[in-house]
Amino acid sequence: MKRIYFLAPDQNCAHAIVDELKTYGIDEQSIAVLAKQEQPLEDLPEATRLEKSDLIPALQRGVAIGGSLGLFAGMAALAFQPAGWVVGGGALLLGSTSIGGAAFGAWASTLIGISMPNTQLEKFEEALDQGQILMLVDVPKERIDEIQKSIRKHHPEAEFEGIEPTVKLIPQKE
Repeated sequence: MKRIYFLAPDQNCAHAIVDELKTYGIDEQSIAVLAKQEQPLEDLPEATRLEKSDLIPALQRGVAIGGSLGLFAGMAALAFQPAGWVVGGGALLLGSTSIGGAAFGAWASTLIGISMPNTQLEKFEEALDQGQILMLVDVPKERIDEIQKSIRKHHPEAEFEGIEPTVKLIPQKE
């Protein structure tokens, strides 16, 4: 799955795009809409805390850094191992410190990331301040061109803003 970004000039355009996306089999759980806080979105599928926060990038950084530090801590512990340790015990120590470090890094970074605004959305702040509506649409990568061309054709006032990989950690409720 990939995430497509569109800027719709107003709610009417955003509603029309959502309706068109549904005809392509894109469900509402794959569509997230952001606007200024005081701008009502009515029945548009509003972005969740997951999309609004920096949770995903923070989690990715936390796992990488925590896992690396755990691995180094395990290697340091092996360097000072008591005589008689077998190689299997060393492998177990390295594995457990890496996993423990990754888990701790994930936990600590998500606590921070959930409270921070999504840094990937900063470039849209000016457009949102002007009343535009940001649409984040998750689509299968083989359908990107088809959907993008259709939106451009039927809604030339909507601005295509790019594509990025999608990371979904938590399945959304139906």
